Amino acid sequence: MSDFWLYALLIAVVIIIALAFYAGKLLRQLAQQKEQQAQILLAQQEALNTHDKKVFDSVLLITRAMQQEQCEFDEGCWRLSVLLSSLKTLTEMPVKFPGIFGLYDAIKDLAIRDARKTLTKKERMREDYQRMIALDKRHDEVVNDLGELYQFTTEQLNRLTP
Repeated sequence: MSDFWLYALLIAVVIIIALAFYAGKLLRQLAQQKEQQAQILLAQQEALNTHDKKVFDSVLLITRAMQQEQCEFDEGCWRLSVLLSSLKTLTEMPVKFPGIFGLYDAIKDLAIRDARKTLTKKERMREDYQRMIALDKRHDEVVNDLGELYQFTTEQLNRLTP
């Protein structure tokens, strides 16, 4: 064999080894990148679960207080609907608990706190009447939702607690 073909073969082998080394390096980088992405995704999911666990702890507390009549239904539904709407991993809450969200929708535009203090006596009485009508209309539905919400929240907390 001539020297030319020997050198050509040697150069070809060197090029193939270099390309194989480069391909191995790229595959290793790809595997590391996939692992990092999986870790980031896991960390994000853990953060969402931590947030939701805090929300469910609060929901459980408010639900118990409402069931034991330590919290007014209108205030409790207001707080529960805001908390449940803030969940990061679940979105079907208004459909699951229509009584709670229905009462919230009925009273959410009524004045509270400082805005309530600025109302005249007649306006306050009118809003109180609207609040009582909404509460009376949805009372049984809210009571039913509270039982279901308590069970649902307990299940979710068991799922989120390692």
